[in-house]
Amino acid sequence: MFALLMLFSGCSAPKSVHEKKRHLKHSAPDQAEIKLKSMNQTQKIKQMFIVRPQNQSASQTGGVILFSQDMNDPRALISSLQNAAPTPLLAGIDQEGGTVSRLSANPALTNNRAFPSPKEVFMQKGLKGTADEASQVAKILHSLGFNWNLAPVADVSQKQNVAACLKHFPGYGSAGDTHTGFAEEDHMDLKPFKAGIKNGADTVLVAHVVIKSVDPQLPASLSPKIHALLRKKLGFKGVIVTDDLAMGAIRQFAENQRICPEVLAVKAGNDLIMSENVDAGAAAIEQAIKDKQISQKQINRSVLRILKLKEKLGLLK
Repeated sequence: MFALLMLFSGCSAPKSVHEKKRHLKHSAPDQAEIKLKSMNQTQKIKQMFIVRPQNQSASQTGGVILFSQDMNDPRALISSLQNAAPTPLLAGIDQEGGTVSRLSANPALTNNRAFPSPKEVFMQKGLKGTADEASQVAKILHSLGFNWNLAPVADVSQKQNVAACLKHFPGYGSAGDTHTGFAEEDHMDLKPFKAGIKNGADTVLVAHVVIKSVDPQLPASLSPKIHALLRKKLGFKGVIVTDDLAMGAIRQFAENQRICPEVLAVKAGNDLIMSENVDAGAAAIEQAIKDKQISQKQINRSVLRILKLKEKLGLLK
């Protein structure tokens, strides 16, 4: 999208090439690049945070994620946040279906519609039925102001201007629940991620589980080795987001190691950080840049990925 037109060297090129050369110009920067250049350092870093809508810094971040308790009037809530935001927000939700269905907290939103799990739909209606269900759910989410569903179906929901999110990379396997504490696993479930990336997934959420066969020291969400696997082996070029850094696994790890998880998350290679610790976390990241622990180039690259996703979703005008 933002590639530049190649200029010919013309050392011994034919006359027709020289004539064409005079008319070639660099393509104009897109909206994401223009927006990036307008941001100062703090604005860039805060663009890398995903928070709850109640966070006092929400309008300054990259986006918000709504839960069941936010389903009273999500359309009005998202609209008010978007109106206050200098950069349009990603408005996310965990609408997976089955036992994880935030929309079900307020049946009036969808005329008491049921939201079965993808597995249930597939067993009853096959692959086409699963795709149709994902498309219908995406339409509902879009009508309510959401533009990002933290759920695994990537190739259907994008058609409704609702980005999908493959999770939880690289797979939980039989690991324990990282909501409550530390969890380890040897096995990785890469096949569904490969398929989702091949089909154009825009975002991937990384789990907090420790994959001992890859990095026995760090949770996947904080591991440069895991992120290198996602970028290099699987070829993912989109936005990488952490799972919630307030979850038990990371709180326990951070306390034991006396570290700032937001800084480690950026150093690992995450573009978006799911953390309520915006001001202190952003300040710590800014200090890490000054200390040359994190490069300015990496920050710019991550923020540009976020802004390009927003541009793709029609949020940047």
